[in-house]
Amino acid sequence: MTDRTSIPVIIDCDTGVDDALALLLAVRHPALDLRAVTCVAGNTDVDGVVRNTLTVLEQAGAPAIPVARGAERPLVEPPRSARHVHGEDGMGDLGLPAPNRAPADVDAVTLLRREILASPRPVTLIPTAPPTNIALLLRTHPEITRNIERIVFMGGAAATGNATPVAEFNVWHDPEAAAILLTAGVPITMYGLDVFTRVAVPGADVRRLRASTEPGARLAGELLAHRPASPEPDGDDQAGGLGDAGAVCAVADPAGLTTRPLPVEVCLAPGPARGQTIVDRRPRPGESEIHEGGRERPLVDVALDVDVERYVRLYLETVAGQRGHEG
Repeated sequence: MTDRTSIPVIIDCDTGVDDALALLLAVRHPALDLRAVTCVAGNTDVDGVVRNTLTVLEQAGAPAIPVARGAERPLVEPPRSARHVHGEDGMGDLGLPAPNRAPADVDAVTLLRREILASPRPVTLIPTAPPTNIALLLRTHPEITRNIERIVFMGGAAATGNATPVAEFNVWHDPEAAAILLTAGVPITMYGLDVFTRVAVPGADVRRLRASTEPGARLAGELLAHRPASPEPDGDDQAGGLGDAGAVCAVADPAGLTTRPLPVEVCLAPGPARGQTIVDRRPRPGESEIHEGGRERPLVDVALDVDVERYVRLYLETVAGQRGHEG
């Protein structure tokens, strides 16, 4: 899509079941112009991420969107995959065909710089992965920030982590890169675990998607079936979590997200708190600031609440033309 009213976006991902759900939404939403996709190691190795990304775009019937291979490991840490969540192939071991498409002949940082600077409107970056590529871009080509509207990244948590008790996977995987991203000097929205785990597609809709004859909608259903929502005592055990796709919803429909501008920093120290996003929600300075002086910390728009039904409806109507399950 190249309509003047559409939002130019670039997704940086580690596809990944829910990254795939995010790609399906970004390709099909009429308000989004997906200009490029860059790949990084995370849920699986970077070559697997490239393969998965190309396959998803093909299944979705997407135009020839450039896809580039990026970092194969974090800045400091060794690579640590999430195959126990996303399957050996990173895509739920669904047996999807190898893609016919080929990646771009440039690396991820080169593609990011090229597409950001070439965009007639400032670009919104949507990293749904460890932000290694984004950190390398910001350090290598800081001039690109002049044409970035916002970074909406899936990562972090104001409350509970998942990789550790306090750290979310994407930030824990590459804390140094996350710290660089948070100080990019552009508006940032943190779509973290506080809202990430809440947006789930009801089981009835998952089943309808799986029964679809349209390849992209059917793929969305298979992915959602592989990604059950967080279990609740009285919940729908067939529901599927949208995960990373919620960050794309937040770009297409920001009114569905409740955020607060708060200071956020990443714990880089070794030990059990490494990778924690420390979100300062205090209403006033504490003893540390009173006695030692305050430190300048960037304000980040931290997502604290989400309109679940609104984003589920947005996803279903966009990806499959469904209005959602009533009752």
